[in-house]
Amino acid sequence: MDNAPRTQAAPGPLASFARFVVFGGGVGLLSGLAVPMLAASMPWAVANALITVASTLLCTELHARFTFGSGRRAGWRQHWQSAGSATAAYAVTCAAIFILHLVQSSPGMLTEQIVYLGASGLAGIGRFVVLRLFVFATGGNRSTETVPVSVQAPVQVPVPVRTKTLRPARPMVLSAA
Repeated sequence: MDNAPRTQAAPGPLASFARFVVFGGGVGLLSGLAVPMLAASMPWAVANALITVASTLLCTELHARFTFGSGRRAGWRQHWQSAGSATAAYAVTCAAIFILHLVQSSPGMLTEQIVYLGASGLAGIGRFVVLRLFVFATGGNRSTETVPVSVQAPVQVPVPVRTKTLRPARPMVLSAA
């Protein structure tokens, strides 16, 4: 039985995107329901900020473990970088709702949901690209193959060594002239 450690395969772009949609989209849908409920007791932007922070922490963990194939928890660097992309997504959703309220003074909850989820979807595509290429990238080439890693003892190879045989020196003859 081979006990050599193996590296985990990173999923390809389509598999990663499908996982991103399932995890990020699922949390996004729940967030879409939570924001208006929370906004009933506080300003909408504050409710969106609170839900964005909570959902970003959850999604970063899900994406680290499952979406992009690391199989382990996200580190501080990934959380901060993910927070940066979530801040951009937050700005997009806030701008979309702000524009909606400029166009329609008191839109219904369904209209707000459609605009919010549409803006979230567009921002999510941008986040996927950022997360895949920068935050959870594992080097220049993300392979979908599993590469076995093994440790072997060094092999000793005999190397021929040339030795110079020493000849006795010729006696010097000095002549007196």
